[in-house]
Amino acid sequence: MYYLISCLIGYIFGCIHGSQIVGKIKKRDIKGEGVKNAGASNTTILLGWKYGIVVALIDIFKATLAILLVLFILNEAGMSAERISLSIYLTALCVIIGHNYPITMKFSGGKGTASLVGALIAIDWRVALIGIAILLFFTFATDYLVIGVLFMYLSFLITTYYFFGNGPALVVIFLTLLCIYKHMENYRRILLKEETRLSSMFKKSA
Repeated sequence: MYYLISCLIGYIFGCIHGSQIVGKIKKRDIKGEGVKNAGASNTTILLGWKYGIVVALIDIFKATLAILLVLFILNEAGMSAERISLSIYLTALCVIIGHNYPITMKFSGGKGTASLVGALIAIDWRVALIGIAILLFFTFATDYLVIGVLFMYLSFLITTYYFFGNGPALVVIFLTLLCIYKHMENYRRILLKEETRLSSMFKKSA
């Protein structure tokens, strides 16, 4: 029952889209323009880094708030630490599924990177610190955000297995496969040298 509640809360929060909110304010279809992704990176490409940051913050903290709400409910219910760990990982999974496939956008959303960062922050500070450091290192080293994202997921899998065990690690394996699937077009553009580089995103003024 509590696993189902965790998933439902995660999905509902996941459907709150920063790009959709900013798009309505700016009267722009962010999903339908640029690289056709409803996320912070495409918002930055289309509207500049200031709006990209706004979208990123919304998408980050919706995941953090969803997990904190689930933690509050489960702690009040007196659940064991092991079941709580699995529940918050299921919440993180469903936030990202909600972000990628939101009912509010006809099940065609973003790719969940910012929401994963928010989930890491809520899950464990050690997992978050390692994951965000890996994300930044590989992003700036390669000048491609998508490469940093892939390595963040891999670090998330390793740290999850180390700190929380098999159940949560299986959830992260599914998340990593979903990440790879959602970014296949980005990998193709990198091979064709058509992918937008991080440095070029921040040259665009708001």
